Amino acid sequence: MTDYDDDRRWMERAISLAHLCPPSQSAFSVGAVIVDADGNEISNGYSRETDDHVHAEESALAKLSAGDPRLRGATIYSTLEPCTKRKSRPLACTQLILKAGPPRVVIAWREPDLLITNCTGVEDLRSHNVVVEELPEFAEAATVMNNHLLP
Repeated sequence: MTDYDDDRRWMERAISLAHLCPPSQSAFSVGAVIVDADGNEISNGYSRETDDHVHAEESALAKLSAGDPRLRGATIYSTLEPCTKRKSRPLACTQLILKAGPPRVVIAWREPDLLITNCTGVEDLRSHNVVVEELPEFAEAATVMNNHLLP
C-alpha cells in the first residue's frame, strides 16, 4: 500500500510543475510526475513544456522509452484528470497511460466541462484495472494557475 505522505509529496511536486506552464486561454496548466515502485521519480512533465499542444502526462511519458519496465509498477501523479479527447493529437492522455501500463494514477481534480466536455479519464482507467486515487484536498492548489479559465 502506498503511503499517503508519499502521495502528498508527489502531488505537491506535480503542482510545482504546473506552475511552470506557459499560460494559455484554451488549455489547462497541468503538472505530472511518474514515480517508480521504489518511490523514485523517473520522469516529469507539464503542459506546453515542449510545444503548445503537449499535455503534462504526455510530456512525462515521452521522456521514457517505450516499454520501460519501471512503468509496470509506477504511479503517475497528475494535477488534473487525464484527458479522453484531444483536438491536437491522435491519442488522449488516458490512452497513452493505458498503453504505457502504470497500474496507478493519482489526481488532484477532475476535468470540468469547460474546454472539453464529458471527460471520462477516471472511469476509463478504472475500467482497465488501473487504480485511480483522488486527492481533493489538493484541488484548490492545482487550480490556482487555471483560475483565469474557471467560471
